[in-house]
Amino acid sequence: MTTKSLPLATDHGDQPRGSLASAKGNFAFISLGCPKNLVDSERMLGKLAQDGYALQPDADGADVVVINTCGFIEPARQESLSVIREMLALKAAGKVGSVVVAGCMAERQRDVLLENVPEVDQIVGVFGREEIAEVVNRATHRQPQLADEQRSLFRPAPVRALEDTSRLRITPRHFAYLKISEGCDRLCTYCAIPKMRGKHVTKPIEEVIREANELVADGVRELIIVAQDTTYYGMDLYGRTRLADLIRALDKVEGLEWIRTLYAYPEHISDEVIDTLAGSSKVIPYLDMPLQHINDRVLKRMIRRVDRSSTEKLLHRLRAKWPDLAIRTTFIAGFPGETEAEFEELRQFVADFKFERMGVFPYSLEPGTPAEKLDDRIPEDVKAARVAAIMEVQQQVAFGWANAQVGKEHPVIIDGPDPEFAGHARGRTTADTPDIDCAVRVKGKNLRPGDFVRVKITAADGYDLAGRAIGQPW
Repeated sequence: MTTKSLPLATDHGDQPRGSLASAKGNFAFISLGCPKNLVDSERMLGKLAQDGYALQPDADGADVVVINTCGFIEPARQESLSVIREMLALKAAGKVGSVVVAGCMAERQRDVLLENVPEVDQIVGVFGREEIAEVVNRATHRQPQLADEQRSLFRPAPVRALEDTSRLRITPRHFAYLKISEGCDRLCTYCAIPKMRGKHVTKPIEEVIREANELVADGVRELIIVAQDTTYYGMDLYGRTRLADLIRALDKVEGLEWIRTLYAYPEHISDEVIDTLAGSSKVIPYLDMPLQHINDRVLKRMIRRVDRSSTEKLLHRLRAKWPDLAIRTTFIAGFPGETEAEFEELRQFVADFKFERMGVFPYSLEPGTPAEKLDDRIPEDVKAARVAAIMEVQQQVAFGWANAQVGKEHPVIIDGPDPEFAGHARGRTTADTPDIDCAVRVKGKNLRPGDFVRVKITAADGYDLAGRAIGQPW
């Protein structure tokens, strides 16, 4: 549910690999939204670099700026519009040549963009990403009188997953996102992703492994598995879910240290999947499993296809079979018709289960989704109050977990120097996804991005931890 802005490609981590000398011109790139969108951005960056465009670190002076937008919820679309207008202001001032808008908001709201920001030079949908170089070529010719249909490029959702090789990565060198499928077959009433991303299509195991090997050869030590629904992996292509088979294959990738799994829908987390994840030599004890709610009536209105009983049984099986597991989840507060009693059930569940990592979001009414037609909408101030109430509970849970780590040792991956404390590095435990979860301030010598080191936790600082390195990094 989160949306994250990477201000400009080279502002995130170290410099992107694979930039070419400027043959056609310079471009800047702004990536908005989730890690799945980031993978699309990296693929487009690679395409543009291969076509002879040179990436520059900021928009000022760029021949073209490409904005990969997020269209998931209204706040994300407003952020996208704000960035587009900012780039168009630079264009009007003569500091930017052309502006190209791509991605989920472009896919979902082409007409809105043409009406609200008509100065945009080109609009390309999610599945037009493979032709981004051609789109940029048209934009740089600066033909302002083009008709709307000539300024847009949209392609139907693919019948098989697109390749994500030859990416020009904008994550730090030592970790990368690995997209294993595209689209979603779920019918959750609040969600517009199937309208933007199409039906679920699985990337074949051999292609995923080829991409994993390519990423590891480029310096990746932590792979973060992403999809709209990772546990549904394989259903369309193989006739059954095959996440366990994929994990076993990834376990054999040489040079890879950590595998982290995001977006695991609970319905297809079988005993085989749990046993495979828990028994893997490289999968770390972390699982992102968005639950959205716990009350049976609300879950039914959401069409989540699970209930409280099955969810609790799954959570207890995970805890029993996978020691030290950190579970991350997300919830929606204020779904249409959610009563005070149903909300209190959710709040109490969060207090009782004590998720190591959790986020909660106010329900966002999305045009074109089935939930748009549901009655008993919750006022915005009530939704905000419910979000705050759950986060107050979760803060105490998270602070308690952090305090309980003091005196323990954790393997930590180093992301870089700590920006606030000289002589310290900033890293993450297995319980922490980059840019989403928490951090560890590590006191130690000669720690470089991508190093792994054992850390003795000496203090908790709210959600975060502090500690000292023990032994040599590896």
